[in-house]
Amino acid sequence: MKIFDSHVHIFPDKLKDKVLPKLSLVCNSEYFSDGTLSDTQVKMKEQKVDSCLFLNIATNVHQENSVNNFAFELKEKGFEAFGSVHPDSPERIEMLCKIKERGLKGVKLHPDYQGFIVDESKMEEIYSVCQKLDLITVFHTGFDPYSPTLEHCPPEKLGKIADAFPDLKIIAAHMGGMRRFEEAKKYLCGKKNVWFDTAFASYFLNENELYELIKLHGSDKILFATDFPWSTPEKERNLIENSKLSESEKEAIYYYNSAKLLSLE
Repeated sequence: MKIFDSHVHIFPDKLKDKVLPKLSLVCNSEYFSDGTLSDTQVKMKEQKVDSCLFLNIATNVHQENSVNNFAFELKEKGFEAFGSVHPDSPERIEMLCKIKERGLKGVKLHPDYQGFIVDESKMEEIYSVCQKLDLITVFHTGFDPYSPTLEHCPPEKLGKIADAFPDLKIIAAHMGGMRRFEEAKKYLCGKKNVWFDTAFASYFLNENELYELIKLHGSDKILFATDFPWSTPEKERNLIENSKLSESEKEAIYYYNSAKLLSLE
């Protein structure tokens, strides 16, 4: 069975001793690699993952160029990677065009780390351009320990964005909302332009809740994902394997849904 992990984070080698320890303290979460490409490749091979999508986040305006240059380099080496734009960057629209021109298929937006509410009016231009350029847009959805008292991308608000931009391909990470099972069911399940990924789901869903979300949304709109290095393929596969999904549904989730969405060779 082929496996594609659609939600993986890595960092330039020079940052490996800085980023993960800092984020681990913020998130109160262990991590399972040193954050480099080489170690991630080793870990993925050990857990029988064939390939993956690297998601990069511009957490401030000054990072935008370096984050996207890192993504472009990954693409040139034959990896799948998404870029990112910061909402306050004066070059954000030009960068979206560059991301498209350089062959990346989407962008990652993290409302908590980038300091915006998903339905703020200033975001409409970014969504409109992503829709026009056919750039898949990944959102962190639901709770995040970085901002425990203010939820920047609740399922209800993201659902409104999905309705307002019906041709924008949206990946609602963490099964539509971390720790937001009922809200994801109510506001996102069934929307045609929304995909869920399973990133970190084993930490906040049980197999019955996962199954219910998948059945409500459609197994063809679910992407296998881990949020590595914060979770592992083994942990997230165990959740899926313990559910009542059929073998054909599992095969689609593990690989074929991502292959179709990302036009993988």
